Amino acid sequence: MDAADHLPSRAQFVLFGALGDLAWRLVVPALFNLHLDGRLPQDFRLVGVDRGITPERLTERLRDGVHRFSRRGEPTADQWQGFASKLSAVMMDLRDREAYATLVDALDDRGSGDTTRVHYLAIPPGLFDAVADGLAGAGLNADERRTRIVVEKPLGHDLDSFRAIDASLRRHFAECQIYRMDHFLGKETVQNILALRFANPIFEPIWNRRYIDHVTVTVAEQIGVGHRAGYYETAGALRDMVQNHLIQLMCLVAMEPPVAYDADDIRNKKLDVLRACRRIRTEDVPAYAVRGQYADGWIEGARVTAYRDEPGIAPDSEVETYAAVKLLVDNWRWQDVPFYLRTGKRMTAAASEISIRFRDIPHNAFPANTGIDSQPVRLVIQIQPQEGIILKFMAKEPGSPLRLRPVDMRFAYGEAFGRQSPAAYETLLHDLLEGDATLFMRSDQVQAAWELLMPIIDAWQANPAADFPNYAAGSWGPEAAEHLLAHDGRTWLAPSQWHPGRVPATPHDGD
Repeated sequence: MDAADHLPSRAQFVLFGALGDLAWRLVVPALFNLHLDGRLPQDFRLVGVDRGITPERLTERLRDGVHRFSRRGEPTADQWQGFASKLSAVMMDLRDREAYATLVDALDDRGSGDTTRVHYLAIPPGLFDAVADGLAGAGLNADERRTRIVVEKPLGHDLDSFRAIDASLRRHFAECQIYRMDHFLGKETVQNILALRFANPIFEPIWNRRYIDHVTVTVAEQIGVGHRAGYYETAGALRDMVQNHLIQLMCLVAMEPPVAYDADDIRNKKLDVLRACRRIRTEDVPAYAVRGQYADGWIEGARVTAYRDEPGIAPDSEVETYAAVKLLVDNWRWQDVPFYLRTGKRMTAAASEISIRFRDIPHNAFPANTGIDSQPVRLVIQIQPQEGIILKFMAKEPGSPLRLRPVDMRFAYGEAFGRQSPAAYETLLHDLLEGDATLFMRSDQVQAAWELLMPIIDAWQANPAADFPNYAAGSWGPEAAEHLLAHDGRTWLAPSQWHPGRVPATPHDGD
């Protein structure tokens, strides 16, 4: 059955903050691509809500966003006209509870009973409560089966603020109506973790503490803070990336097999991982977490400035642009297998990957000069910019004398399937319209992630860093991050910079 068969026949997508950056860069370009692929409901309307909005301004703004950010590039006149015919605009102040009557009037088929309605909050979290309250006051939250509300991170800046945001939403909407977006979960390679683990019998028998030495999750960015200075100065790398993206990736690697490919079952298994994570005491934080802030440096031949010299950043900022965390999952499968999570800005290369490092062979029969120790055996799941899977192992070189060298067995999405992967937002928005919550976060998951990291947040707030900036732009992070693994007798391995169709420059392929 085609995926489109599960879509509702009629849908209204109410986009709050329609003139904002999130709608412009990500949400509407994804909806446009779904439109071109025939993956929107047959009767679909996009209702843009914002202050100062007009139909003309909405259309101009969204077309510019599609032109700049759609993976299809600039739309043809016919393509855009087909999509633009679905647009309408409602001007209102989101804090004015009485103004929601205007929105009710714009949604003119409210009595039909068969329309799926999505309220997408592409707005700052400070407005979530006002919008939820306004929608409830206008009766636009009543149908639990067909009405959904979508929120994006940041879902708070600590445990208490998350609980406040969550309570404001759940005061008016049932948990089954609330879709918490994490775009990393929509990436094809991330979704493929479940298929890799549970659709292939060769992996599950070795996916445990007997065969795996440790797991690293890396999300490295070359870019600096960019235009997000206002947000980043209140967040930092730990809140911005580790609390959601990296922990979610860890859960997919560590979770137990689900009974069925069902949203609640999969999310229950991920929650089990978070509940099994060993709690970090505040006094032990230095042994489990490292922070850093980038200085000036060189990236691909260009000089870049230090974080404290970026526009909008305080000259004495204590905000971390790098975070590395060691987590332990206390259960039968993963006991004493460390999960190392790291993320940073202004790194050597832009790369997101999961590296599963297998244990060394129990007895080495090969002489040391054969090269047996030149590379650890590992499975690498590449998330971006490449999308694929690499199995790194040892093989004998042709000829004699005996010489071993590392080789790679590679799978690339583009080469295997011959087509471009959809953007993460396309996948997530399609699932949203279908009512499939598998790739969205549940309240208890988000809360458990905050609970896990709060000792680190509290310790860092109570003890400002004395060595910032402590890593050069264009490096792999601060020296303290190396010590974090060296204390366990391990080391970070550089992400695999493999480009499909390109012959690797060295046998180590970037390691």
